[in-house]
Amino acid sequence: MEKQVALAYSGGLDTAFCVRYLTDDMGFDVHTVLVNTGGFSIGELDELTAKAYRLGAKHHENIDVTEDYYRQCIRYLIFGNMLRNKTYPMSVSSERTFQALAVAKYALVNGIQTIAHGSTGAGNDQVRFDMVFRILAPEVRILAPIRDLKFTRQYEREYLAGKGMEMKADAHKYSINKGLWGTSVGGKETLCSDKSLPDDAYPGQLTQTDKIAITLEFIKGELAGGVERIREISETGQAYAVGRGMHIGDTIIGIKGRVGFEAPGPMMILQAHQVLEKHLLTKWQIYWKDQLSEWYGMMLHEGLYLDPVMRNIEKFLEDSQHNVTGKVFIALRPYSFEVTGIESAFDLLTASGAKYGEENPEWTGEDIRGFTRILSNSLRIYHSVNKPDI
Repeated sequence: MEKQVALAYSGGLDTAFCVRYLTDDMGFDVHTVLVNTGGFSIGELDELTAKAYRLGAKHHENIDVTEDYYRQCIRYLIFGNMLRNKTYPMSVSSERTFQALAVAKYALVNGIQTIAHGSTGAGNDQVRFDMVFRILAPEVRILAPIRDLKFTRQYEREYLAGKGMEMKADAHKYSINKGLWGTSVGGKETLCSDKSLPDDAYPGQLTQTDKIAITLEFIKGELAGGVERIREISETGQAYAVGRGMHIGDTIIGIKGRVGFEAPGPMMILQAHQVLEKHLLTKWQIYWKDQLSEWYGMMLHEGLYLDPVMRNIEKFLEDSQHNVTGKVFIALRPYSFEVTGIESAFDLLTASGAKYGEENPEWTGEDIRGFTRILSNSLRIYHSVNKPDI
């Protein structure tokens, strides 16, 4: 029996190259494994399956993990209002982990002793794939031809052209990665610091101009409607060209990385959820949840999803959502959206009976004088002794 390899496959230039290279130059029977995290239609999956066989794959497998991805990851990103560096909804960094998990399981179930991926040596994905493979399949050999042999994209195109597989350069002007939790966009503008992506680089284009109102409902922190509702909100927001941005951050390997993104659904959902929490949670719940959410997002980004502390943080985040139930109202217009208000039986603003900055029936001015006298006591003593220059 010839050697077998399970290749994490997307159908893009890098993994297309890997299919032929692993087949022709390394003598493998290639099993292409496309793991769908919610970014492919049935028609696209059919096209990518046919492409895999044209490239020389011995076997192709489409594995849909969208529901698992939502239940085991996206839910917690929503609970934590998680934006990487306060900007980016962590679409690719979360997807890669679940793609790697599915490829590793496929290899183990099918007795395949070699796993490959098409990551370069300059990004985060190589670490995320390798980490999962080494943890779940420690005896399996890992190949990353593009990283290890330092192939350029121009070489990959020329190699495939020599095999009768033309890959037009203009088709790869922008690198697009689409999933349930958003789309990343890479191109020449993301390789510098002084330019932004042009409007036509984004998959979605403005098609709606009338201002509309939409309502999102959360039940114990979860978006009512789950996966399908995320898709609906994303489609609606994409027509208004909202949820776009540029993210700059620290990569796992120590360099700065920049990427564009289009995530209308996630950006609206996260902001809506955060505003709802501001009405419903206490200040210390919000404070500590923010701390743990940052840790959760950082470890997910760094490829550490399988660390057991992540399950501990998930339990905290889930417990914090007990009363996060209500409706959030959003005004949507071209290129922008605004959370206009919320409605919830657990709203602490309306429950207090006080009107901030206006009137309060529950305490007196004398109460405040006594309160501030005690509250200021320790600092009054400090300043009387140290007399700092202010």
